[in-house]
Amino acid sequence: MYPGAYVNSTPDKPAIIMAGSGAQLTYRELEEQSAKLARALHDLGLRKGDVIAMLSDNQAECFVIYWAALRSGLYITAINFHLTAEEAAYIVADCEAKVLFASGSIAPLALDVAAQSPAVGHHFAFAGDIAGFASMSELIAGAGEPLAEMPSGADMLYSSGTTGRPKGIKAALPDRTIDEPGNQLVALATTYFGMSSDSVYLSPAPVYHAAPLRWSATVQAIGGTVVMLERFDAQAMLEAIEKYRITATQVVPTMFVRMLQLPAEVRETYDHSSLRLCIHAAAPCPPEVKAKMIDWWGPVLVEYYASTEGAGMTIVTSEDWLHKPGTVGRAALGIIRICDDEGTELPTGEAGMVYFERDEPTFEYHNAPEKTSESRHPRHPEWTTVGDIGYVDEDGYLFLTDRKAFMIISGGVNIYPQEVENVLALHPAVYDVAVIGVPDDEMGQQVKAVVQLRDGVQPSDELAAEIIDYVRARIARFKAPRSVDFIDELPRTPTGKLVKGKLRELYAPQR
Repeated sequence: MYPGAYVNSTPDKPAIIMAGSGAQLTYRELEEQSAKLARALHDLGLRKGDVIAMLSDNQAECFVIYWAALRSGLYITAINFHLTAEEAAYIVADCEAKVLFASGSIAPLALDVAAQSPAVGHHFAFAGDIAGFASMSELIAGAGEPLAEMPSGADMLYSSGTTGRPKGIKAALPDRTIDEPGNQLVALATTYFGMSSDSVYLSPAPVYHAAPLRWSATVQAIGGTVVMLERFDAQAMLEAIEKYRITATQVVPTMFVRMLQLPAEVRETYDHSSLRLCIHAAAPCPPEVKAKMIDWWGPVLVEYYASTEGAGMTIVTSEDWLHKPGTVGRAALGIIRICDDEGTELPTGEAGMVYFERDEPTFEYHNAPEKTSESRHPRHPEWTTVGDIGYVDEDGYLFLTDRKAFMIISGGVNIYPQEVENVLALHPAVYDVAVIGVPDDEMGQQVKAVVQLRDGVQPSDELAAEIIDYVRARIARFKAPRSVDFIDELPRTPTGKLVKGKLRELYAPQR
């Protein structure tokens, strides 16, 4: 299934609408433009397995580029436009892109990236001009007849780099054409999530990220309409849900927190009765936050645990979660295996490395064989992990504790920062929080909370002590922070993930 399948039945239906401006592309326009762009890329010499890179903020044209790649047997690498030019150029070079597409709205960054990417043969601008870049619209206008064959391409996205250098995640190209069945995400969307051509899907996150890109494309593949926020804003999201009668959306937990932080009278202004499904993923959701969202929106929340790597997936409905608060669900793709550091499977209820068993490995890290090797089980190479720690209960529900890279070892005891962060997420003075381990002469490491306060709240020693006591009253005292630092802004990706590597760098002098 792909957007071209709906040209005859619903040619004038919007495939994508920009929530703020109202700009849109119909199914006819998306099909015609992506088909012509695919032809133009072929005429530039690109062939199956080649890579194109896309550097853009949220623009409707991103999906013209995406579908041009997907129908040409190409890989598309979408790049975070919040990166520095050096960081973005690293990805362009590492993925071996032959063409760079960039939005005119981020022209200065695009120019710097192009200057640092001499191996790229062609540069095209859309949604505005960029000096030295050719026009994508002119490239499309001058293209010949569509290609007769449409081999399936794929995305090759890069991990967010929260624990180090971004890694390119490369799956084998599907052995089918774009119009043949076999898209796993389409099957999940229609079977597990009940989505259809009637779905109106709100995408509030940056399009370069795996979930917004893939799920928006999935909605187009089944003939629905995607409404995309230019950028996330809590009130703007509520406005879009009401204005466009949104039936489904996908968020990260930070967005829940931001919406809950709006005054109650603002939240209650907006009608959300059209909403049938709110998917959330990408980061652990504090249980208190999720409970408040279910109370507000009803049992429409469905959580999945997965990764850009596509190693496996779990799913949990609101009803099941209310019976088992904190779970990320049962396996929907793959078999969950919990193992210790030596790879030995652990008994029910005991925390260890989360692996997914599949018939064969589903990914490799591009140009990083050592990282690929680290993701495989030492004795079962078909079991893969992305480094998360968790346990499975007697009913097969997975509970995550944290990333192994973030674990704090204090006095020989393992402490998972996520548990402490969950407690502090809704403290009335806290806008954002991260918990890290810092050196301690006696204990090896001690727990530190780094807190961004809400507007109007002033930092003080008294508030720091209150925060520590707040945690001690809710979880074991040994897990509570020994110290609290206040910071103007925590380093997060635009998709809500804490970049703990940068936070650790901030504290490097103390080490």
